[in-house]
Amino acid sequence: MELTEVLYEVGADGVATVTINRPEQRNALAPSTLRQLTFAMRQAADDAAVRAVVLTGAGDKAFCSGADLARFAGPSSGVDRHLEHGEFVELFLACERLGKPLIGCVNGHALAAGFGLALCCDLLVCADTATFGAPEITVGVWPMMITSIVTRNLGRKRAMELFLTGARVDAATALQWGFVNRVVPAAEALENAHAWATHIGDWSPLVMRLGRDAFYATDSLDFESALRHLQAQLTVVASTEDFHEGVTAFLEKRAPHFRGR
Repeated sequence: MELTEVLYEVGADGVATVTINRPEQRNALAPSTLRQLTFAMRQAADDAAVRAVVLTGAGDKAFCSGADLARFAGPSSGVDRHLEHGEFVELFLACERLGKPLIGCVNGHALAAGFGLALCCDLLVCADTATFGAPEITVGVWPMMITSIVTRNLGRKRAMELFLTGARVDAATALQWGFVNRVVPAAEALENAHAWATHIGDWSPLVMRLGRDAFYATDSLDFESALRHLQAQLTVVASTEDFHEGVTAFLEKRAPHFRGR
């Protein structure tokens, strides 16, 4: 697939940087943008050289302002519209199934679907000028495609506060509410996110995949089922070469050399 609305670059350090590249549209998500982002995530997932991914938006105004309403509001049949909405599902699932750390760098507004996309990231670094919100109700829409994502990250009451009021929260509030990990000066946000991704990418890629997958797999399980699933996954992790290398390195007081096996 030709990437015209998304930039994709893999550095020598194994960090793939995925950039929504529609700054004049505040990086709004058209159906084509969603497809290209999904393609980029799947490409990163399949590339053994990629150890971590940084997701950001071009420019300094917005990470992503949400769906491109002009593109979604055009003439279309009900079936076509339904399939277009399915592009959000594919992107959000591609993020969850990435199998590698996904670090979001929120360099501006993260609104509506852009808010949901930011929350799909495992970790979030945001500029001190960033804002977050789900303003769909103000234009007669409910944030259907991000409801479960926001609720899982913020909890029911905070999520409903944003859904019902359409209000925005600033970076300091986002940090206080616990859905952002770091708030840094705007000029340092991308560098900070990249440095974090590089550091995390040093760990065993196999154990990272197994652990990350288990983390998300237990979201929808009851407590006992989650524990049984995690028990099984721990047995798998304990059978890997990287596990034995990590334990041996700890006992020998040296840095481990993970091979992804």
